[in-house]
Amino acid sequence: MTRRPSPATGTGGCTVTVCRGCCCGTARTVPRFDHAAQLDRLRAAVAGEATVRVSDCLDACAQANVIVVQPSAAGRRAGGRPVWLGLVNDHDAGADIAAWIRAGGPGLADLPPVLDLYEVTPSRRVREQLS
Repeated sequence: MTRRPSPATGTGGCTVTVCRGCCCGTARTVPRFDHAAQLDRLRAAVAGEATVRVSDCLDACAQANVIVVQPSAAGRRAGGRPVWLGLVNDHDAGADIAAWIRAGGPGLADLPPVLDLYEVTPSRRVREQLS
């Protein structure tokens, strides 16, 4: 039996995790930025292509706002691994992330050079939890 993705889980594409915890997504940490609009735009831009979920804290507070793009199953088979992006505090960066996801994301499309500026390494604790 082939498992079909449900509407709640998207199309089997990338999974995008947007941090909105103690530091990310708050005016206290990143003032004069519309955090809710960032999330709404990202969801709209990848609708039908990826699942967008919100996390309370990804333990990368110094890099607020953090977005993690996990590869699709096909991307993972092609060698793709999660890509952590930090300091994503302008709407153009969100549009660049969405375009990359629509092109296939990790493992299927090269990270655009403009997004190299945002790539960060997760903390040791988080890396250990992912292994």
